[in-house]
Amino acid sequence: MNAPVNSARAAAGPVGTSPPRVDGEEKVTGRARYLDDVEFPNQLWGRTVRSAVAHGRVKSIALDPAFDWSGITFVTAADIPGENLIALIVDDQPCLVGVGMEIQHAEEPIALLACEDRERLERALKHVRVEVEELPPLLDPLASQKVFKKYQLDFGPGASAAEKKAAREAAFASAARVVEGEYRVSHQEQMYIEPNAICALPREDGGVTIHGSMQCPFYIHRAMQRLLALPEEKIAVIQAVTGGGFGGKEDFPSVIASHAALLARKSGRPVKIIYKRDEDVACTTKRHPAIMKLKTAVAADGTFLACEIDVVMDGGAYVTLSPVVASRGVLHAAGAYRWPHALIDCRVVQTHTIPNGAFRGFGVPQTIFAIESHVEKIAHEMGLDPLAVRRKNCFVLGDVTPTGQVLRWSVSARESLDAVAELSRFDEKRAAFAQARIDHPHARKVRGIGMSLAHHGAGFTGSGEDKLKARAGVELTATGARVLAISTDIGQGTNTIFAQMAAEPLGLPMSAVEVAQPDTSKVPDSGPTVASRTLMVVGGTVAKAARAMASQLASFVAERHGVPADEVVCTGGVFTHAAPGQAPRELAAFAEIAAARLSQGPLVCIEQYKHPAGIHFDDETYAGDAYPCFGWAATAVEVTVDLDTCEITLDRVTTANDIGAAVNPVLAAGQIEGGTVQALGYALLEEHHWKNGHILNTRMQNYLIPTSLDAPHIDTIIIENPYPHGPWGAKGLGELPMDGPAPAVLAAVLHATGQLVPVLPITPERLMNAIEGQP
Repeated sequence: MNAPVNSARAAAGPVGTSPPRVDGEEKVTGRARYLDDVEFPNQLWGRTVRSAVAHGRVKSIALDPAFDWSGITFVTAADIPGENLIALIVDDQPCLVGVGMEIQHAEEPIALLACEDRERLERALKHVRVEVEELPPLLDPLASQKVFKKYQLDFGPGASAAEKKAAREAAFASAARVVEGEYRVSHQEQMYIEPNAICALPREDGGVTIHGSMQCPFYIHRAMQRLLALPEEKIAVIQAVTGGGFGGKEDFPSVIASHAALLARKSGRPVKIIYKRDEDVACTTKRHPAIMKLKTAVAADGTFLACEIDVVMDGGAYVTLSPVVASRGVLHAAGAYRWPHALIDCRVVQTHTIPNGAFRGFGVPQTIFAIESHVEKIAHEMGLDPLAVRRKNCFVLGDVTPTGQVLRWSVSARESLDAVAELSRFDEKRAAFAQARIDHPHARKVRGIGMSLAHHGAGFTGSGEDKLKARAGVELTATGARVLAISTDIGQGTNTIFAQMAAEPLGLPMSAVEVAQPDTSKVPDSGPTVASRTLMVVGGTVAKAARAMASQLASFVAERHGVPADEVVCTGGVFTHAAPGQAPRELAAFAEIAAARLSQGPLVCIEQYKHPAGIHFDDETYAGDAYPCFGWAATAVEVTVDLDTCEITLDRVTTANDIGAAVNPVLAAGQIEGGTVQALGYALLEEHHWKNGHILNTRMQNYLIPTSLDAPHIDTIIIENPYPHGPWGAKGLGELPMDGPAPAVLAAVLHATGQLVPVLPITPERLMNAIEGQP
């Protein structure tokens, strides 16, 4: 990791430093207890009976009378006490497909079984008889007529759509070059280390407690209320130690939790369901595939004049999170560039495939791949320097996005490009690699270097944060403080960051701050762990609550010691009187003050997130401030291509990410490097193979993700251009590194071979076809 550029602050406390992760020792020593490590008294194991066809109608469900069903709990849709649905955005996905209902995708849940003996449970699965009337499946999104959601952005001068269209057509007519292209991306598997895992425990009050591997406990909490017809106080959802999520444990845990809860309710015993890897891959949500067509008008000097973009996303069988995935994709589809005229259309459609949902980047990696690949195509066709084209057109402070948002602060597109260009020696290598091909025209290995630029909105889109009204807080303990938030640590370091952000305002060492286990019955709803919002939105709210508590404690100390409250300071867990012009005088240890204050009753400070003043978005017209701020990233990728095998080797990656401020620089660099490698897998390796709506490669042996041996050397630059309304200037980070590497790989391959491969992943077969002129 390189030193941060434009550092926002000198570290005065835990914030800005890189203390060890608070969960690090437990995880590296194996003491961390994941759900599979926890046994519940009298527990059963659960399994799911699934559809063998992609589309059909269930005619009957029966148990084989020749099998011994004693001790086995059997559940169908008829056993659901509430509504047969997985509650999310749209009520279209059933919990179980019952008799007379339509199957919408392969592996869809039809019935559930639970038993003490896991081997007997596996045998029982084979003795459930499901009779299905098979129907023809629709597998091509371009042939689908069922639209889950559509959006349009129409930006440019003119008061009406007709006036904007006329102005846009004039821009195309005046262009030196009109460049068109089509770009495609496929499904991508989250492939978290720990598969989905949930245990449901029935309660004496008729309620249920859910333990499990998850990102968003309140999603499950709300789903349980409708499925089980229970009031909210009879449901508790508690996150266990979670081995990765990447969006895949945002909405899908509501499905597996629903199944476990139904089995627990009927059996009266705890029921644990832990997916095997092949089941997890075969039936859980993926990244949305997309087909994206771009038409752009460009001046002779490379200035962008107008764009028309059409995006079709495959939502799979049910809506799940498709509306918000498509929304974010649309809002980033024109890239980090000025377009005087822009028409962007997007629709998400249904197919009879596994539902698609959240994945790190949430629609942006798809559309950024298209626009960045297209920028590369523009430069290639017009004989222009692609870095110069990006520099000429990229957003700067005061520019306006296609929603009409004025970029008022923390804009680092050009700074990111310049930092990467300098460290990677982009111009020098680009020229050297090109010259090498001229000097050695018969060489069978050629090198290339490519660049990309990306931006990513931090927090929920539009009015999402205002509607959610996220709440978080801190609670005084005998030795320090406890952070209260539902936001989950799924491996990214949330608990460490929250401890830092609470400790600094309170003047405590990090060891004195604990983070409460996410439990819907005990902590406030700070919102889901998604959308690059955890640090900026929730962490900022935690810090605000810590400052409120610090103020109350300072007043308490001042009253006890007869000094002004504004002269009481806590540093390193010790309160001092810091009068102007005098040496600080020690007053009391934090533990002493905590004991005295707690003797009067609990002290809990809860705060609610609010957007800064002046942020406005119209959800109907999709106009205004889509996000309070954006993160910015540039990435350069160097490759070697073997022209005989068309194998692409990654040589080096240089990436710069503007995250506002690095609360923990080591964790930030880890997020950047991890997201970069995940994006490189998206670019070159990861692809599902399908047959009749079923995924054929459901194991890590045949769905390939990058390993440490595949990862190239990565130079990471952290740019700190503070967002004035973020905690210590920080913005969102988690998704940004996922957006840019794939098109940078395409650009590098184009530079090396002269061939633009507009489909991900860029496999040797696809590159060979491009070189040979085949589709």
